[in-house]
Amino acid sequence: MDFAFNKQQKMIQKEVRRFAQDELAPHYTEWDRKKIYPRELVRKMGDLGFLGVSVNEDIGGGGDSYVTEGLVCEELSRGDCSITMSTHVAGHLCAGLLEQAGRDVQKAFLEPFMAGEQIPAFCLTEPDSGTDAGALQTSAEKKGASYVLNGEKSGITAIMDADVALIFARTEPGRTAKGVSCFVVPCNLPGVSTQAYEDMGCNAVVRGSLFLQNVEIPENYRIGEEGKGFKLAMQGFDISRIFLCLEAIAPAMVSLEETMAHVKQREAFGRPLATFEGVSFPIVEHFSLLEAVRLLCYKALWLKDQGQSSSKEAGMVKWMAPRFSTNAIRDCIGLHGHYGYTKDYPLEQRLRDVLAIEIADGTPQVSKMVVQREMMGRAYLPYNYK
Repeated sequence: MDFAFNKQQKMIQKEVRRFAQDELAPHYTEWDRKKIYPRELVRKMGDLGFLGVSVNEDIGGGGDSYVTEGLVCEELSRGDCSITMSTHVAGHLCAGLLEQAGRDVQKAFLEPFMAGEQIPAFCLTEPDSGTDAGALQTSAEKKGASYVLNGEKSGITAIMDADVALIFARTEPGRTAKGVSCFVVPCNLPGVSTQAYEDMGCNAVVRGSLFLQNVEIPENYRIGEEGKGFKLAMQGFDISRIFLCLEAIAPAMVSLEETMAHVKQREAFGRPLATFEGVSFPIVEHFSLLEAVRLLCYKALWLKDQGQSSSKEAGMVKWMAPRFSTNAIRDCIGLHGHYGYTKDYPLEQRLRDVLAIEIADGTPQVSKMVVQREMMGRAYLPYNYK
């Protein structure tokens, strides 16, 4: 067993961490307060090869491992853990789908994403179907060599800045996974409109709803076989959920590092705060839990790189990482005293941002059901997708 990154990965880690510290962290608060999506910096990320890391090299991607892409996501999240929700979580889901599209679609949408020139949005959830995604009702009706889409998608990351949406719509009637297809929909088409949400966090990647009213797209904008889209959606979640967890752990680790430095310097009763067990022990406990979950994240990515299933491990980390990370950041706020509760420190923003990760790509309850399914079998699930 080897728990070390290889030489190339260590070089990438160093380069990405420097970028995050110099280019992302200084603007983290500003982007949140002003709801700015930093498109120019995303283009720079594309130029540096930070996007599409695991996309097939034959079509312009990095051709690297999932472990390496996870490392890039983690290091970027040390500077800004909300931007990566678009570029490396939704971005991975969209890129994975576009890899299976025709070459003309890849040239039009996948290559611009990897260059940081277009922002994609992953659109599965609807107002009446989140966890039960197979019950979605957005429709795609075949008309000659086109499809006409109608419906509403909700809870979409970065939808207010997105250039293209990956839409899951029903091509057969019903309320099951069967009959769901995947489509590429440019956001500037007639009949496409959006509405922003007022969220408590991740304000640089404004979430919202997307509305489709008689939106016509060519037949070749369908990805994969008709009626097989739900399976395509599920295939990407094992990876995106792990990226989300690394995205949650990174700001928690940075917060703990900052807090450790603070309690070494701050004194009470003539002694550094770090000498009091009530101060040092919580920091040690949080570091221990987060490092354990972080290792499980990379084990899960390694399994995927070996062509093995990581569903169980992805489900495990998905409920643990956001929970343990928010607990750590909350304690960091307390250990900074009354200053920790101010907006002069990024702690409160990190707490707000990481809370979103607990819900994204599956709630804690769903994540535990995934683990239950993998350990006990489908016969013991409370649901059954047909």
